Amino acid sequence: MGKRWLPLEANPDVMNQFMWGLGVPDDVGFCDVYGLDDDMLAMVPQPVLAVILLYPQDRSKESQASTASSVETKEPSKKVYFTKQTIGNACGTIGIIHALGNAASRIKLGEGSYFDRFYKRTADMDPSQRAAFLEEDQEMEDAHSAAATAGDTEAKDGVIEHYVCFSCVDGELYELDGSIPQPILHGPSTSDTLLQDAAKVIKSRIALYSESNNFNVMALSGKVI
Repeated sequence: MGKRWLPLEANPDVMNQFMWGLGVPDDVGFCDVYGLDDDMLAMVPQPVLAVILLYPQDRSKESQASTASSVETKEPSKKVYFTKQTIGNACGTIGIIHALGNAASRIKLGEGSYFDRFYKRTADMDPSQRAAFLEEDQEMEDAHSAAATAGDTEAKDGVIEHYVCFSCVDGELYELDGSIPQPILHGPSTSDTLLQDAAKVIKSRIALYSESNNFNVMALSGKVI
């Protein structure tokens, strides 16, 4: 990766201010998911439109796990909004783009706002074209930079944690990770069970990294049109 940004802090306040400033209505926002058992999941505001996971990525562990798992590799639905990540440390913003892009029909983006224009311009692009578009998008780079320096911890390059997004599209649960070629299909899901279905996948991911506590789960929740 040539261009590099500072990483986004896994902080709902930071992410919310970031996306609200770019056209997302303020009745839609991220919140922390404090636990993955049923009681803790029940505390998350509904409806849940997407789930974001930050974790200490290690490709070798995931490759071994996916080989032995039942993760489906069939072609993803054409309705899935997916972009590749070609900018270093941009995975937090890519996660937000995936979360909003796959819930866009359920969110009333501000007319003429950044995200309204972004999704209209990139709707017919393939994942590589979307990544190239983002690399040249100064407005997004400036907004990301402001958000990256707005958190409670000092923004530093060289982090090993990685953001991925979980969305329900066409009755299927997808894991959206811009650093791999295409979305990962995790099986059937619904808009009502997205949080619970994503939690099951996340529990399995956490089990791969039992030596680490560097996990954060956030849900995109709020009023829908």
